[in-house]
Amino acid sequence: MRNRFLSLLTVFLFVFLAQESKAQYRNALGLGIDLGDGRTLVGPQLKHFFNSKDAANVQVLFADNHVLLGADYSYNQAISGARGLNWYIGVGPQLSFIDQGPFGNKTYFAIRPALGLEYKVPSAPLAFHFDWKPWWNLTDESDFEPSRFSIGFKYTFN
Repeated sequence: MRNRFLSLLTVFLFVFLAQESKAQYRNALGLGIDLGDGRTLVGPQLKHFFNSKDAANVQVLFADNHVLLGADYSYNQAISGARGLNWYIGVGPQLSFIDQGPFGNKTYFAIRPALGLEYKVPSAPLAFHFDWKPWWNLTDESDFEPSRFSIGFKYTFN
């Protein structure tokens, strides 16, 4: 009985998600979470579509004694047969300000490529994203952190 229920649920979800994606939005405001190696940062983000494929995302993220300002360009493309699901690729500059107490303050400039998925709920003004967003520090002991990721929850509007 349980296997039949799970099979029917799987078929229903497949049919539901296999609709053509027409649910696009112009603007979204939400919460971004940047995590992986090092600190986890949380804060507001805003995404704006210039057209159906090109978008900008800006964010201000916070952690203990740490503020990150970022702006990204992304190319977005619907996944055929998966209603509301898009993939995207992008890149953007990031400024990171760290207060080290009596040891002073540090500012880092980085470039962050991004590769991810975004799901816009077709029947609600909500979108979710998950991406791989490595950190390529270009200042003060330049380094590359490949183990960084971002998730986000957004309210969409036009």
